[in-house]
Amino acid sequence: MVWQEPEPITRDRARTVYLAVKKTQPGGDQPDYAKELPGLITVYPEHVLISMDPESMDEMSGRVFELAQEHDLVCYDPQRDLVHNMGPLGVYVGMQLHTGDGMIVTDPDLGLIHDVLATLSAQNPFVALVNFGMHFLQVSPGYELEYKEGDMRSTMVEELPDVQRAFREYATGDRSFLTRLPWTA
Repeated sequence: MVWQEPEPITRDRARTVYLAVKKTQPGGDQPDYAKELPGLITVYPEHVLISMDPESMDEMSGRVFELAQEHDLVCYDPQRDLVHNMGPLGVYVGMQLHTGDGMIVTDPDLGLIHDVLATLSAQNPFVALVNFGMHFLQVSPGYELEYKEGDMRSTMVEELPDVQRAFREYATGDRSFLTRLPWTA
């Protein structure tokens, strides 16, 4: 579901808005951007719900994320329980967030990066931030971090907040995670 918000919102707030909208009756004028959305759309006052075929969900949700960015919209994914805000973003233009369950988001906001790391599981076996041609940081369940910039390095991290901190530092250009954590080649 996509809609406008004056500032970034939390995943809990997005879920609350989504559930409240789902209890209302569809109706309202279709916004111009809705014509560009893939899939079956339902228009609610100030919100657009996009239904997707499971086989094409990953590809279509990527297009929805792109359109949401182009039109400064919040995008909530109820299947993954994730919210994509328009900011704050990391410092690397074109950085991609990849997940083991098929999600790819270009220029992810920092809140989405934080929240998606909590979804690591057998169904989502990795999360990576990739800056093609430069470097990447990825993690798998058990919190094995791998960083590549020339040579590949790895380390084990015990707690999710430490993983989230390392990913935030990486996304914002802060290299503290490289000296704080014990890396091996």
